[in-house]
Amino acid sequence: MKDHVEDIAGLMRDIGRAARDAAMALASATAAQKETALTAAADALWERRAEVLEANARDLAFGRDKGLTDAMMDRLTLDEARIQGIVDSLRAIAAQADPVGRVLAEWERPNGLRIRRVATPLGVIGVIYESRPNVTADAGALCLKAGNAVILRGGSESFHSSRAIHGAMVAGLVAAGLPETAIQLVPTRDRAAVSAMLTATDHIDVIVPRGGKGLVGLVQREARVPVFAHLEGIVHVYVDASADPEKAKRVVLNAKTRRTGICGAAECLLIHRDLAETLGRALISDLMAAGVEVRAGAGLSGSAEAGEGDWGQEFLDMTIAAKVVEDVDGAIAHIRRFGSNHTDCILAEDAAAVARFFAELDSAILMHNASTQFADGGEFGMGAEIGIATGKMHARGPVGADQLTSFKYLVTGDGAIRS
Repeated sequence: MKDHVEDIAGLMRDIGRAARDAAMALASATAAQKETALTAAADALWERRAEVLEANARDLAFGRDKGLTDAMMDRLTLDEARIQGIVDSLRAIAAQADPVGRVLAEWERPNGLRIRRVATPLGVIGVIYESRPNVTADAGALCLKAGNAVILRGGSESFHSSRAIHGAMVAGLVAAGLPETAIQLVPTRDRAAVSAMLTATDHIDVIVPRGGKGLVGLVQREARVPVFAHLEGIVHVYVDASADPEKAKRVVLNAKTRRTGICGAAECLLIHRDLAETLGRALISDLMAAGVEVRAGAGLSGSAEAGEGDWGQEFLDMTIAAKVVEDVDGAIAHIRRFGSNHTDCILAEDAAAVARFFAELDSAILMHNASTQFADGGEFGMGAEIGIATGKMHARGPVGADQLTSFKYLVTGDGAIRS
């Protein structure tokens, strides 16, 4: 696989045609074949882990030279434990029920027609992502499980790691007798490949961008192919007056510090005014003791004073904004203004406050007394995710194999005619 390609348009046209052919073959692939492919891919990935780590070392050197932030470097980094996590995800997806062919609904009409709505593959999915090499396996596996061919365009930073992981995915396809072109990785860092994918209406049925605001904005502006929107995670945690102090301390610290570079990491702490001098002060102290820079609004003391630009900011680092709000209504108003409809959490023991928070916010994921770091398809039992969709059409929240299907109607009669 060479990084430099002279004819990008021709390359992407060939990839698209091969993907379309593969999708036709996958539409009739058996559940057993797909399970075999994913299990074999998991085996191959573990067997090739030294090769993957060597490739990742090259990417990390590239990232350091490029001046990536610590959070971005964390997203890029692989070690044996993280490779084991990818392997476990592949096995979990392999073990899931096949989503294709599920009867979503069925009924009979008075005229004798029997109607069934049945899950079908979408066709060809294009996934454009930044930094995280594990997406190569997660997206490839989920698309395959749902009977879709996939074209993967990884970030320039993870070029070598993604290539090594992709090799294991292809080995799985070969083991199951499925087309190698069912999971293709764009073999160039050239950004022209992204533009070609966004306009490939003849070959790609849907685009899934997974990355920062810049990438998603570019895709939404330029795509002629339908897009599953995955916007940034401007994640809020609201601490209500009724919050249990010990639960709040555990959850807030985990939500911010477990991994700062993921989209479920907390970026803004909202504190009920009655708690500003008590639990609020303790929460900020705990965060600062853990190395978090707290940009505090009026009535709070932190590492620095918050500016207007800190609200609605995705830091993806050891930084959080903190603000006093009047009550749950104040928290809701703030989140409506500055949130990204990704994930938001309320820490409370007051059932009425929780019900109001859940009813009046429209984020894809709303949580109660739980760390926002659980905003993840694997934690939802999906094995993995292709991303967190923040739009309202088709797929929303963690996008797993089930969400990567469409449906068709199967109508059966017995010589029925319409009068």
